[in-house]
Amino acid sequence: MSLKNLLFTLSIIAGGAMASAHAFEPVSRPNPWPDDYTPISSLDNYSAWGTYNVHDPSCIKAGDYYYMYSTDAIYFNPANRGKQGQRPKVKTGYVQVRRSSDLVNWEYRGWAFDSIPGEAAAWVKENNNGRGPGNLWAPYILKVGDIYRLYYCASAFGKPTSAIGLAESSSPEGPWTQKGCVVKTNESTPMNAIDPSVIITPDGKHWMHYGSYFGGLYCVELDPATGLTKTPGDLGHLAARRANWRVDNLEAPEIFYNKNLDTYYLFGSYEPLMTTYNVRVCRSDKAEGPFIDFHGKEMRDTTNNFPILTAPYDFHDHDGWAGTGHCGVFDDGTGRVFMVHQGRLAPRNELMDLHLRQVFFTPEGWPVVSPQRYAGNDDRRFEQADLAGVWEIIRVEDPRSDRGLEAGQVLWGEGGLKKGESNHSHTCAIYPDGFLTLGQNSGSWQFDTDNQLLELTIGGEKITNLIIHAGHDWERQADTILFTGLDSRGRSVWGKRVR
Repeated sequence: MSLKNLLFTLSIIAGGAMASAHAFEPVSRPNPWPDDYTPISSLDNYSAWGTYNVHDPSCIKAGDYYYMYSTDAIYFNPANRGKQGQRPKVKTGYVQVRRSSDLVNWEYRGWAFDSIPGEAAAWVKENNNGRGPGNLWAPYILKVGDIYRLYYCASAFGKPTSAIGLAESSSPEGPWTQKGCVVKTNESTPMNAIDPSVIITPDGKHWMHYGSYFGGLYCVELDPATGLTKTPGDLGHLAARRANWRVDNLEAPEIFYNKNLDTYYLFGSYEPLMTTYNVRVCRSDKAEGPFIDFHGKEMRDTTNNFPILTAPYDFHDHDGWAGTGHCGVFDDGTGRVFMVHQGRLAPRNELMDLHLRQVFFTPEGWPVVSPQRYAGNDDRRFEQADLAGVWEIIRVEDPRSDRGLEAGQVLWGEGGLKKGESNHSHTCAIYPDGFLTLGQNSGSWQFDTDNQLLELTIGGEKITNLIIHAGHDWERQADTILFTGLDSRGRSVWGKRVR
């Protein structure tokens, strides 16, 4: 039977079953905002950048708002390069700041600083042949008592000459008071002072994870009273490393504690940021590690780790996304957990959109993320009859090609994905009687209604504990049913019902 005839037959079978059971069907709803922000990319439109130009985000709930801080990376429309008006007289700064009351619609609030803080700038200049940093990268926000601590990085690009600084304020919008540098590195140290993430343990200890492909990810204990290192000059201990670090990029640690599971999760990003950037995660019963992966391997033993949670992908009716890495993970205060990261709009991969996804934890205690960006959908439960229909499924795999990298990243202008580097969706027909087809494969499915867990058997492979949840289909602009989970190899499996 052809796919067209199969879908037609399925629509009749599923439609009759759904009508009698009053089952759920996808409902059209416009997207909250468009993906392509080229028309408002110039600096004179910066106030409209609520969900745009987001890179290396960190988020916190403060009062009635969520606040997000990110690297001051800005897309410039190639059509306007060199023209007057592309850089109008707008006073820009360092570290972008946004806020939202609903995690969907974001208001751009400007910049945290108007200059690069002196101590960090002086360190880079002193260790970089007199050349100072041109920007601040990868901020991290933390609240301690009534004080907000904003960590940031100044670095000489392509070198481990970097400093992580700290500023404090009584308000998430500043003004900020500089408190000094937490760690400093140069070409004589085995690590790179960049990409900080801080966790406070239940017993009150503060640990900061930081680092990049230069030597790996490190962890150092902080003084809770100052936010600086507990022992002056301490650079910490190794937490994660890849074998061939000059080619195999590793950066952007994010430490998160799940109090219900009493487990610490260390997220990290692999590969170059504009293309095959992807997020991995390992876990530990201690904030300082060691962190163990899906297959029982230590994150610091140079083995590539799993699970893999995000990677370049495309569903039907959309060019897709690359650069899906450098994540922030946070609790929204109600028990829901979210991940934020950049998404680079294919095919050029220069536009940087906010991707904010709900995080779920499998029965085995591993975090997984929704296949779709959060759009404010209410939580709801589903029945077995709701699942019968046409789905698109993505198997999130490792990047399949090698790239020549400079400074651990692909050079600007080489942003396009190569053939086979994106994870494509495939159409799956799920029948009311427990039968399914996916391409040339057939199989079966069953649904645990009590726990909202789906099991698929496809071509003899069984994938269990897929988490069913409500969400928004951004490609088709509709509210629908989604699932996420892991296969037996620690790769994410995503699905959305399209009909």
